[in-house]
Amino acid sequence: MNLKQVLHRAREVLAKDNLEDASLEGEILLRHALGIDRVQLYSGLNRELSAQQEEKLWQMVQQRRNGEPTAYITGHREFYGLDFYIDRRVLIPRPETELMVEKAIALVKHRHLTTAADIGTGCGAIAVSLALNLPQLEVYASDVSVDALEVARINCRKHGVADRIHLMHGDMLAPLPGPVDLIVANLPYVTGPEISRSGLANFEPRLALDGGRDGLDKIRRLCAQAGDRLQPHGSMLLEIGQGQGQSVADLLRRYFPAAAVEVIPDPQGIERVISLCLTPKRTTAKLVI
Repeated sequence: MNLKQVLHRAREVLAKDNLEDASLEGEILLRHALGIDRVQLYSGLNRELSAQQEEKLWQMVQQRRNGEPTAYITGHREFYGLDFYIDRRVLIPRPETELMVEKAIALVKHRHLTTAADIGTGCGAIAVSLALNLPQLEVYASDVSVDALEVARINCRKHGVADRIHLMHGDMLAPLPGPVDLIVANLPYVTGPEISRSGLANFEPRLALDGGRDGLDKIRRLCAQAGDRLQPHGSMLLEIGQGQGQSVADLLRRYFPAAAVEVIPDPQGIERVISLCLTPKRTTAKLVI
């Protein structure tokens, strides 16, 4: 079979399983099996595949049919225009998280911030994206998972920012050496029951998904620690799930009553990011969560 025939068949097989992006995923798997880019694929559609290449492709197609995400099969995921190494030690970066990166870059430029912390960095996608787009920014990136930090280290080296991102093992803000200008965090916010129903944790690490009964356990803990880890002029950006905006905004206002808190929707109108900007005369309430 030639590339055109195999591509059509792969897309057809994946579509029968009602995969939303069957056409694109079939193409990605074929390109990965052959080690070629998109231009090479479409300029050589009449090229014949070897038996070994076909075998490799159909093995990957079956993995995808069994529910394994394409990013884990290929070891790659694009995020904010960059290619990241991905494996099952880390959560797969989602396109919706790019909104938080976009807002972080704008904040740093507008407020002339110099230090940032990416909490729960996972594969390092957020930290690396910030470092590459903001050469003046010193970035700290923490994760409670040693395995995740190993993946993040691979991506820091891949993108040439290993000397500008301080990878730190530890829980939440505890590893930070001192206050920073900006905290960004894409913490687990999926509820435990939702994870059980959806099977999300069949492939991705549950530690990176599970936000507890209402999805806000980790976010509550971060907010409780943030007062001592933000500079007086600092800001914080948190990714949230659908319907969580009011609860997280109320929580932040309890801790930072003098701060500006904004709920930012994504292009689909779903509450996606909470922005906190402190005023110079900040008051931090001492609450127990």
